[in-house]
Amino acid sequence: MVAVEENVRADKVTIGVCVMEKKVFSSPMEQILERLRAFGEFEIIIFGDKVILEDPIEIWPNCDCLIAFYSSGYPLQKVQAYAALRRPFLVNELEPQYLLHDRRKVYEGNFQHLEKYGIPVPNYALVNREYPYQELDYFIEQEDFVEVHGKRFLKPFVEKPVNGDDHRIMIYYPNSAGGGMKELFRKVGNRSSEFHPDVRRVRREGSYIYEEFMPTGGTDVKVYTVGPGYAHAEARKSPVVDGVVMRNPDGKEVRYPVLLTPTEKQMARDVCNAFRQMVCGFDLLRCDGRSYVCDVNGWSFVKNSYKYYDDAACILRKIFLDAKAPHLSSTIPPNLPWKSNEPVQSIEGLTRQGSGIIGTFGQSEELRCVIVVIRHGDRTPKQKVKLKVTEEKLLNLMLKYNGGKPRSETKLKSAVQLQDLLDATRQLVPPTRSGRESDSDAEDVEHIEKLRQVKAVLEEGGHFSGIYRKVQLKPLKWIKVPKRNGDGEEERPIEALMILKYGGVLTHAGRKQAEELGRFFRNNIYPGEGTGLLRLHSTYRHDLKIYSSDEGRVQMSAAAFAKGLLDLEGQLTPILVSLVSKDSSMLDGLEDASIEMDEAKARLHEIIISNAKATDTEGSMEFPWMVDGAGLPANASQLLPKMAKLTKEVTAQVKLLAEGEDEKLALTSSFSRYDQAKALGKTTIDVARIASGLPCGSESFLLMYARWRKLERDLYNERKDRFDITQIPDVYDSCKYDLLHNAHLNLEGLEELFKVAQMLADGVIPNEYGINPKQKLKIGSKIARRLLGKILIDLRNTREEAISVVDPNIEDEAIFLPTKEAEHQQRIQVRNEDGRRSSSTSEKSLDQEDEDDRETKYRLDPKYANVRTPERHVRTRLYFTSESHIHSLMNVLRYCNLDESLQEEDSLVCQSALDRLHRTRELDYMSNIVLRMFENTEVPLDDEKRFRIEMTFSRGADLSPLEDKTSESTSLLQEHTLPIMGPERLQEIGSYLSLDKFEKMVRPFAMPPEDFPPAAPPQALGYFSKGAGMLERLASFWPFHKGANATNGK
Repeated sequence: MVAVEENVRADKVTIGVCVMEKKVFSSPMEQILERLRAFGEFEIIIFGDKVILEDPIEIWPNCDCLIAFYSSGYPLQKVQAYAALRRPFLVNELEPQYLLHDRRKVYEGNFQHLEKYGIPVPNYALVNREYPYQELDYFIEQEDFVEVHGKRFLKPFVEKPVNGDDHRIMIYYPNSAGGGMKELFRKVGNRSSEFHPDVRRVRREGSYIYEEFMPTGGTDVKVYTVGPGYAHAEARKSPVVDGVVMRNPDGKEVRYPVLLTPTEKQMARDVCNAFRQMVCGFDLLRCDGRSYVCDVNGWSFVKNSYKYYDDAACILRKIFLDAKAPHLSSTIPPNLPWKSNEPVQSIEGLTRQGSGIIGTFGQSEELRCVIVVIRHGDRTPKQKVKLKVTEEKLLNLMLKYNGGKPRSETKLKSAVQLQDLLDATRQLVPPTRSGRESDSDAEDVEHIEKLRQVKAVLEEGGHFSGIYRKVQLKPLKWIKVPKRNGDGEEERPIEALMILKYGGVLTHAGRKQAEELGRFFRNNIYPGEGTGLLRLHSTYRHDLKIYSSDEGRVQMSAAAFAKGLLDLEGQLTPILVSLVSKDSSMLDGLEDASIEMDEAKARLHEIIISNAKATDTEGSMEFPWMVDGAGLPANASQLLPKMAKLTKEVTAQVKLLAEGEDEKLALTSSFSRYDQAKALGKTTIDVARIASGLPCGSESFLLMYARWRKLERDLYNERKDRFDITQIPDVYDSCKYDLLHNAHLNLEGLEELFKVAQMLADGVIPNEYGINPKQKLKIGSKIARRLLGKILIDLRNTREEAISVVDPNIEDEAIFLPTKEAEHQQRIQVRNEDGRRSSSTSEKSLDQEDEDDRETKYRLDPKYANVRTPERHVRTRLYFTSESHIHSLMNVLRYCNLDESLQEEDSLVCQSALDRLHRTRELDYMSNIVLRMFENTEVPLDDEKRFRIEMTFSRGADLSPLEDKTSESTSLLQEHTLPIMGPERLQEIGSYLSLDKFEKMVRPFAMPPEDFPPAAPPQALGYFSKGAGMLERLASFWPFHKGANATNGK
């Protein structure tokens, strides 16, 4: 039945709503139609399902304007015939709606397509099959990529069905992140995606679009147009993160309005015009400071926004009147007729943010920025096997993967490469040991044992997933041999050095520590007892970026921490790829300080062996940390022989366990394969494996023996009667690992060895980063230079952003799109920016004026946000790294005043904290340094006390497995986990450290922003890489010249 308005005036414009009833009676449609009725200028005719589906078009009602759009079961062709017969004004044209059901046509249709209009889309390729499982010669699938017509898509990549109504979209992850696939689908209850860790092959039963995965920081943006001059954007948690739908108490999905950039507004205009759809929704991806359209949905309305309903009704009124009643005024009346009856929406608030740990400087203080540098969680000991190989199978493998170059080294990391190496090694290793060997065979026996160790390492896990094994083959000797074609000679390698690096894997305890620390930060570092951060984050007032070094244990620690911080669910691989950016140049490596560190180790060896400390003239009992080699035990030279003796005894016991581990047991035991990929999300021990008497995790007795045998050999050279003090941290590392994870093996003497190793390591490890404070400062500034520069940029950007909120001269972001007069210039700008889409491979420097801030941002739109304080904003930057960067950063913070240019200044760290740091045994797993910046809104903008810095640190899991036998710690020890120490102050209570003072003290040791290199190509940095390109450009704000760094390193 047709629903027609009563008391129709002759001069009213009739609006036909030819839409399925399910859509007509949705809340947004009813809200907007009700507002149109309230104007008193329109007759609304709702056709209804019976008319649309059953009645002939000849008896359908006449109308001036027609709202018609496709949904499930909708007879689009029939509606087209009606429109051709009656010729009403169409809000959304009908013919282009066919395009929206085929993603191929959305991307590259004949006339209405995204690329034709210069609208940026992710890099993509089409695979068209005429029948299921059709083999195509242009489609290649390998372990970590697919290739279509020569265009290669490295994992992670997206696979979309060409059918626009099929919402089963897949994301395939690289083995380097754990592998697997995430399936996205239409929301079912509170789920919008599922992760399948064992699925690694793409679908072949149909036609698909393959698309580059765009890391968006875990956020999707949906844009809604109402005519080409209006666009409204809302952000939500992306389903690629954990698949849990965020809902409000009414059960509605939580979305918040965000501001669009001028470029994005132009994109909205272009989408509207390209598909000739006045009312249109599309999906926007923000990545590396640029935006891309990944899907166009057609007719879409915003839900639960009265402001949007007002805007949409006013714009549609103007569209209708301009089309069919231009003689009537389309000026919006000063008082909207429906306003008096509109319910008041409740406004959600957030408690005011105090200063937390270090006292309170008044209720006027607001938390503005949180910067945390964090060491990774508990890991297995790092291992390395070196052996010279002459076997032809291994030399041929080297040539296979280095392009046949006899003098070039080869790196084997992929599953295919490692499988080839494993196959070759299996053929070279005898199935059983031959028993006793004569002295003349000792070298051959050692070689076979190392090959057996290589084989055991490669067999760990059952398949090659994860990021924990890599092999180098370096040619050492060559000979001349005749070419196969007889035409001259060529070189061929006859000996190569094989280096296998493995271990350093984040354990179940490490994952648990990282997740728990993330939860602690959520509940304690931010105000509001946990809900405060989640509220800030869900309303896009929390600007979160997470960076990680290249190491797998560091990446997974970052993902686990994010899981706890944001209260996420599911496995770590999707979280890692969605939220964590890899920046190895900022968070990896010691190369810049290698010479100084070698000098420090040489001096350290001299002090230990001579058993006499050389005291610096500046040292005293009051400042014990000023002494060369501070922290070393007085009897270090006597402890070394004892350590060597105990190491030998432990190694002998592990050897017996390894000899009892028969080869056939390794092949038949259900516990001999430990799948690291499936263990990525686990935070508990493998109880069955422990109960069977096997080592914890993936380590076999053979590999455990190899670990201890190497330590025994490297610590003390009997022939030369020389100790290698650089092995002390490794012995301590192995002792602590086995006491925590392998206590059930009851290795005699291990506890005593741990105590000796701990006394030595507590002195050796801090001194490896400098033998005295001045050398610590020099080494620290070289290692952490980039990180310090990025921290200063973070703080300065936060200050500029906070000031822009207060400064009335800052131009407000308008939600309405540019006028027609500006359209041409805007279009040119968009084309130019689109031409720079491949900026990740460009050579542009970050200080160019036209380079956008490459960190993706989402800003709450105050005009539409149902939030009491939409301007409140907190920036969080998390930097996950290794022990070296934690020590280096801490050394700069506490000793920066020793630099010649700052000798009149006090240390940033107070005297009591300097003493505590001196007595701190180590900066253990999950140790962290926290900087929080607060703004005092009652102080003038130009007052240096407007912004305050607060510094704390945590020693991490700095607890011996032998001490603190409380019920809580005993329970944790049973779970192979050590608790993380709480935060400690680096400043006196009530002290005040201004941002200006902090910048002045750190600036000489930080890399200036103009020195940051341009972004490296994504292919060079790996999957979710952002690299240097993610660093914000701030050269124009930076109040110093890079010459200020002249004192660094002297």
